[in-house]
Amino acid sequence: MSATVTRIDRQAMVLANLALAERVARRFFRSGDPRDDDLIQVGYIGLVKAAKRFQPDRGTDFAAYAVPTISGEIKRHLRDHGWFIRPPRRVQELQVRISQTTPRLTQTLQHRPSVAELAAALSEQPDDILEALVAAGHLRPISLDAAVGDESGTTLGDLIPGSGRDLERAELSLLLERALRRLSPRDLRVIRLRFVHDQTQQEIASQLGVTQMQVSRILSRTLRALRDDLEGADAVDHGSQ
Repeated sequence: MSATVTRIDRQAMVLANLALAERVARRFFRSGDPRDDDLIQVGYIGLVKAAKRFQPDRGTDFAAYAVPTISGEIKRHLRDHGWFIRPPRRVQELQVRISQTTPRLTQTLQHRPSVAELAAALSEQPDDILEALVAAGHLRPISLDAAVGDESGTTLGDLIPGSGRDLERAELSLLLERALRRLSPRDLRVIRLRFVHDQTQQEIASQLGVTQMQVSRILSRTLRALRDDLEGADAVDHGSQ
């Protein structure tokens, strides 16, 4: 770490960014989950680690450096204590390496690393990096109340046809999960980044190394495919009754 940053400087950075750690932690909250307060504490730990590792002489803003460090700390905590579907160990281990490498690459590259950049830095295949990144979404399932688009007011649940949604919610969630499994790794990653991690289309484009317009097209095409898939499943279900 740069010798110009004193212990007092690090303490000041931590105190000034407590709210930032809380905002990052809230991205991982589940409605009514009593463990949500634990995530804030884990976020604080990530913030302290970011302050210890931060090197201001590289010209990166501390907040930009701290966010992936805090997020990585929370993801590691959830990996050990809260997997919805536990992936293979090799995927878990690769995800840890990605979490450890992302802050350093972010500071070096001056932007969040793409899949290709992570693959090069870790000497891994891009498809393996994608698999590990997509697996992060299994920490919690996509909510049917997740908004589709910025202004439409439509939720993922609205894509599912039929009445009596409250009584059929569990069944519809299974149908949605099944439809998501049919997506390609890239399409699934875009859906999770947009609706689970609440990233903008531009942020997603930067991670994938594509344009914002391409991300918009991927979202439109994928949401249409999900709608068709779910409507087809609903038709089959009703036809069998």
